[in-house]
Amino acid sequence: MHVIKNIDNLRLWRDGLKEKGETLSFVPTMGALHDGHLSLVKEGLKQCDNVIVSIFVNPTQFAPHEDFDSYPRTIEDDIKKLQNIGVQAVWLPNIDDIYPNGAQSDIHIDGVSEPLEGEFRPHFFDGVATVVARLLRLVNPTVALFGEKDFQQLQVIKKMVHQENIDVEIIGAPIMRDENGLALSSRNIYLSAEEYKTAIQLNKILGEVANDQLDESSATQKLLNVGFDKVDYCTVRNSETFELEPPNRVLAAVWLGETRLIDNMAIR
Repeated sequence: MHVIKNIDNLRLWRDGLKEKGETLSFVPTMGALHDGHLSLVKEGLKQCDNVIVSIFVNPTQFAPHEDFDSYPRTIEDDIKKLQNIGVQAVWLPNIDDIYPNGAQSDIHIDGVSEPLEGEFRPHFFDGVATVVARLLRLVNPTVALFGEKDFQQLQVIKKMVHQENIDVEIIGAPIMRDENGLALSSRNIYLSAEEYKTAIQLNKILGEVANDQLDESSATQKLLNVGFDKVDYCTVRNSETFELEPPNRVLAAVWLGETRLIDNMAIR
């Protein structure tokens, strides 16, 4: 496995694939890899001849009060996991590779980025759209894979590649969950044992909304009753526009102490 640490070596490796006529899947990550990330990588191995994974904790998607400095960084362990499943390359860009003129967002996606996450984290999707666009242009993959846990983010990225005219196929992969139904997330390591017992209720309550057993208001109250400290939203929206109609997906963002969890589910 190639461990690439600068843009020149990335280009050399990428040019070698082009000369051989080989296709490339790309999985951008912020590291702290878990089975959800690895499921994207495995799908990428099915889609193309090669897979490259980037590990870069992107500063522009964090607000000043958020967890950029404390975000889990486990590079050596991540590299071992990727090597074990047959990844051809991992790219470890530095800040100047991605933001040579300073860490500023310069892409905004109208519409899908504004409700829900956009209301509670107004900086977030501009940062995501900017970093993903820059990563895609540098890697120039055939396909790029993203998880459906960050469902609104996936739709923002799909719209971004169209808006920015980036020639890549965006593939969304199903949410990976643990044995108790909790959506896998790098931030799950923040949860105490007691908080975890509460966290696993999120998927169950979303299932009750998706099955029309609870409405939004009742679901929000139930989330608070089972122990979540705050509910940013628990709502049913359209999965492409995130407007109220026609509703086909339930989405939620909740807090346990200092940890924010998101999840979503298609309405059956």
